[in-house]
Amino acid sequence: MSQQASPRGTFLKIADVVRAQIEADDGMTELPSAADLMRDHGVSRGVALRAFLALQEQGVAEPVPGGRWRVVRHGQHVDRRPLSERLAALIKDDKLKVGSPFPSTSALCARFGVSRPTVRRALDKLQIAGLVSEGQQGKQRTVLSLPNGEEARP
Repeated sequence: MSQQASPRGTFLKIADVVRAQIEADDGMTELPSAADLMRDHGVSRGVALRAFLALQEQGVAEPVPGGRWRVVRHGQHVDRRPLSERLAALIKDDKLKVGSPFPSTSALCARFGVSRPTVRRALDKLQIAGLVSEGQQGKQRTVLSLPNGEEARP
């Protein structure tokens, strides 16, 4: 974007560019980072963030705690439950039993597409709820109890 562009509405122009990228690439699942938008369009972080918010208002994107903004496609099912609930459900979904090793933080980051701090916070909630053991360096967490109905939500 040229330096002559009016600052008013610049974020909408950037949002239009990103929306066009999404429409052109069916495999696109994440938006460019704020740093990428700042560099590519010569704008401030605030303008880049406003572009993300404009895309969210248009129903094209949604924020991901601890990660990049995610592309939302109509007809696409996205699990919007808190990560701690999805991790509790993982015990049942993966048919883990009491005493079974719980997946590592790294494996959970890859599986759910979120950052390590986000996974750690969710694991802390499971630990407080008594579903998994305490995490210690070099020692894998284990399943302490099975979630039952509403009790699965820490």
